[in-house]
Amino acid sequence: MKPQKSLQEQLPELREGQSIELLKELHILTREGKLNQDTRRKLKQVYHLVQFIEPLLNEVMQARGDVTLADHGAGKSYLGFILYDLFFKAKNTGWVVGVESRPELVERSQALARRLGFERMRFLATTVQQALSHPDLPQQIDVVTALHACDTATDDAIRFGLAKQARHLVLVPCCQAEVASVMKQHKAFSLSRTPLAELWRHPLHTREFGSQITNVLRCLQLESHGYAVTVTELVGWEHSMKNELILATRDGSVRAAQQARARERLLQVLEELGLQPLTERFAGAPA
Repeated sequence: MKPQKSLQEQLPELREGQSIELLKELHILTREGKLNQDTRRKLKQVYHLVQFIEPLLNEVMQARGDVTLADHGAGKSYLGFILYDLFFKAKNTGWVVGVESRPELVERSQALARRLGFERMRFLATTVQQALSHPDLPQQIDVVTALHACDTATDDAIRFGLAKQARHLVLVPCCQAEVASVMKQHKAFSLSRTPLAELWRHPLHTREFGSQITNVLRCLQLESHGYAVTVTELVGWEHSMKNELILATRDGSVRAAQQARARERLLQVLEELGLQPLTERFAGAPA
């Protein structure tokens, strides 16, 4: 009989000092401490995202001695809990705020944070509009994250980050349907005016091209507000098809002329693709 592999052998990504109790609570490990294969893929994605976020948190911490991260569409707060465990727990300052509209998930996360003694975690059952002026939300938000926030929830996170003038936004968009819906409504007119409409004539292409152009519009939106934007893969495509990672940093390097050019391009794309009904969402002023 082969000797049973250790947890570290089963999960090489496991960090030294990481809370085993947290991994059990998140159902990444079974109650017996064995790896739950069904959630390993989720954990791998979160770990990869943590690698991108940690340097941003360190940068802000070094610059002002504190850092607050807001996680929008937090769900069960996998990302927030693991970030707290790996980065915030060992420090005397810094906050993680999970923003989630479903009260039952917020209550569950609050209870888990209490059990684990994660004192600088806060969870709000609120919409993005309410979060902008919520009394329990710190005034300064340094980093905004959204991991697989579905459809327009990613846009809500961007809107929040812009309004709070966040230093960094880290976004993994998911299930974008709004743009594709508008493209579908105006498909006949688009086909009559431009051969480019062939890119989304078939329903499958409408969905895929709509998802792609949504993220293009988001990048232009962020650039038009002074953010330097990088787009990359989160993990290998074998792990997730929702794999696009948008990193945006507001550091003063984007000049006014570049912002104006990004806005001009944004409006041109909306016009060219018949997406004028979405002008306010992508080109309106932040709340």
